[in-house]
Amino acid sequence: MSDLITRLCDEAIELLIRLIKTPSLSREEACTAVLIEEFLVAHGVAAKRRAHNVWAVSQHFDVGKPTILLNSHHDTVKAGAGWKYDPFGAVLEGEKLVGLGSNDAGASAVSLLATFLYFQDKANPFNIICAITAEEEISGANGIRRVLPEFGKIDLGIVGEPTGMNLAIAEKGLIVLDCTAHGKTGHAARDEGENALYKAMDDIQWLRGFQFPKVSPLLGPVKTTVTQISAGTQHNVVPDRCQFVIDVRTNELYQNQEIVDFLCEKLQSEITPRSTHLNSSRISETHPMIRKGLAMGKIAYGSPTLSDQSMMPFETVKIGPGESARSHTPDEFILLSEIRAGIRDYIELLSGLEL
Repeated sequence: MSDLITRLCDEAIELLIRLIKTPSLSREEACTAVLIEEFLVAHGVAAKRRAHNVWAVSQHFDVGKPTILLNSHHDTVKAGAGWKYDPFGAVLEGEKLVGLGSNDAGASAVSLLATFLYFQDKANPFNIICAITAEEEISGANGIRRVLPEFGKIDLGIVGEPTGMNLAIAEKGLIVLDCTAHGKTGHAARDEGENALYKAMDDIQWLRGFQFPKVSPLLGPVKTTVTQISAGTQHNVVPDRCQFVIDVRTNELYQNQEIVDFLCEKLQSEITPRSTHLNSSRISETHPMIRKGLAMGKIAYGSPTLSDQSMMPFETVKIGPGESARSHTPDEFILLSEIRAGIRDYIELLSGLEL
């Protein structure tokens, strides 16, 4: 490993320790945004910021070249029960760094920043924008969606999330549907009223037996799951309203709005999607970046978990150090060796890449 890469790895780890020690729950990322901005400025980079999103653009940006977006996030979920370590302690035990956001997705964020700095002064066949953004954990409006229009045309997005540095070339999308079945109240002792709960049950039973016909080789079928239900005011009143929630995990063979329109036709309940912008994504295995990754021994797979990749209307691949199974768990951790290997792999993937 060259002296430059070694130095960048060390500086990335030091930054990650500072980020872990600075709470950055979704919508509360101001302090970590300052740390990232200061890190870039200290390396001679003109950092830009909007809300809690920080980004930088290649020094020799050329509109005639394709542009690659390096993106990860610096917000975290809340620390759940069961932590034995201080979630903000950044405890280092040998190669193991424990702390909230260490794996998801601090390691990816600092590794992409180091990668950006490595290419900053080089003559590359592409432009690079590195954006470390906010509100990923809540798919918020003030995260990547807010700043994407600032970037212009993007030809490829590299989304940093813990994948073991393998290539997530497809990702499931998400729709959350709020559904309401309507009926009429009546006394439960008499044969009157129109039971909204029964109507909802009919819809739920139909959902349990229905399968969308297009099945993805990478992501499998669209998955619909009823996760919440509420009805009734008291035991002797027929409910005139029953509300339930459907969690829909889409594959890349359907657009979210297409799924919503179909279910509106088939179900008798009123359906209101919370949003339709979290679409599934897919990049071809013949894409130059994917071909290079496969040649390096990486595995291509379909990811069931959601990321900001879902809001990017261009080709993307999700790849980063760490393991998805550690995310949102007590005593979340990253290995320092995973960060060093991640930076080396990012640099190798981009070196000489032609889009």
